[in-house]
Amino acid sequence: MDNKIIAILRKNGRISLTELAEKVGISLSPVQRRVKALEENGTILGYRTDIDNAHLGLNFSIMLFVNLKETTQDNILAFENALATIDEIVEAVRLFGEPDYLVKILTQDLASYQKLYDTQLSSLPNVQKITSTLVMKDIQLNNIN
Repeated sequence: MDNKIIAILRKNGRISLTELAEKVGISLSPVQRRVKALEENGTILGYRTDIDNAHLGLNFSIMLFVNLKETTQDNILAFENALATIDEIVEAVRLFGEPDYLVKILTQDLASYQKLYDTQLSSLPNVQKITSTLVMKDIQLNNIN
């Protein structure tokens, strides 16, 4: 039952508990208890809003592949803390193997990306190499049936 609840919440975190109860086939009170338990035990970490970035003028999406010079604990922490200060970074993951990180950036256009690169990305701590590629299309998997 929890897996059904989670699957529905993945697609629509704003669904009412009444509608959620109907979709999973149990009454409202058990759904409320289950959702609360999933939140309290850390299974549900929070709720988010999907944003249409084009409406905000953020039409330029870039993926960065980042290799660090040294992957010591202090260097990793310094790099990750520096990433957190850059508003244009919308996602970052640390990887096994190469590259060390995959970072997604959203900006208005090429000029704004170049400025970001020149002023902030090029001075990230402990970076050996940054390779960037432009995103052709974002695919919304939860909309594919």
